[in-house]
Amino acid sequence: MIEKNSLIELIKKAKEEAPKKNFKQSVELYVMLDNHRVKFHDININEVISLPSRSAGQASVAVIATGELALRAKRAGADVVIAGDEIDRLTTNKRDSKKLARDFDFFMAETSLMPKIGKSLGPYLGPRGKMPLPITLTSPVDQLIERLKGSTRIRARGHGGLSCRIGEEDMDDEKLASNALAVLDALERKIPNGLKSIKAIGVKLTMGPIKKMMLVGE
Repeated sequence: MIEKNSLIELIKKAKEEAPKKNFKQSVELYVMLDNHRVKFHDININEVISLPSRSAGQASVAVIATGELALRAKRAGADVVIAGDEIDRLTTNKRDSKKLARDFDFFMAETSLMPKIGKSLGPYLGPRGKMPLPITLTSPVDQLIERLKGSTRIRARGHGGLSCRIGEEDMDDEKLASNALAVLDALERKIPNGLKSIKAIGVKLTMGPIKKMMLVGE
């Protein structure tokens, strides 16, 4: 079992050793798997995890929709709402498509637009594990956006290193530790042999060194 106090100490060290910058740095959790306990080629994880403590710099959500769904997404606080006909333009503009895939954490899209999105944006969203969540007029759009804004994504395919954002440097250490535990709890159900397959855990700020805690033998 990974103790919350141990995570708090790890977060404190990461904050102390990170250089001061004129922007708010993200706090990132790293999970390194033990290749003696799990085969990396068996790893295929792409999990969206709700965090118990939300930071000011919450996750960003893009919605691709038309009509009533687009209006509901705007009212619900989507960071951007993309019209259906905009997809045609993105199909011929690789630069804007790449930027869209890079700039937003999560995507939602009207179900009827999914085939078109798959052809145009699929090559950019797919490799990042960001294919849109399909929505319809009966979907609870406001609740879905609210959930995603307070979530993080952790993914790995065929390798033993996973990482995700758990907050920002000005957040309380205990809240960051609670977010880290939420991620680890989700991973325990997804990784073969659960937490026993984790070799080490690391925490770092955007521009800081990673501080590790070894778990071998636990």
